[in-house]
Amino acid sequence: MGRRQRQRSRPAGATPGAAGRGGGGSAALPPSEHRDADGGVLVLRASLPPAARREYAATLAGGLHREDARQRAIEMLFERLAVSWTIQGLAIERQRELLARYRMASAGERDFVLRALREHLAEHFPEMEAP
Repeated sequence: MGRRQRQRSRPAGATPGAAGRGGGGSAALPPSEHRDADGGVLVLRASLPPAARREYAATLAGGLHREDARQRAIEMLFERLAVSWTIQGLAIERQRELLARYRMASAGERDFVLRALREHLAEHFPEMEAP
């Protein structure tokens, strides 16, 4: 069955790729918003596949220099969980643009992202070690 046929046979209102991702029915969970003092909003997914969780844990504990491993683990989490990031009224939603914006973020913006990721992990993935 071709891609078009699969899309046509999907029930109305179903999102592509929702089934089988996120581990255990968590794909239905809505993303959560994290706000900074300047009015910025970071929206994070409430699901993370088991393979991504394992990759994150391996990176955090990995053979890299400890600080390098921590920074790469934070970037990996951001890349996998970020849905959108609104900064000074400008919404960024494309994965490539989100990652590029994170990489050029100021120290204050990076602190906000780190706090948001830690809160998000504590709420949605308490079994995962926070960066």
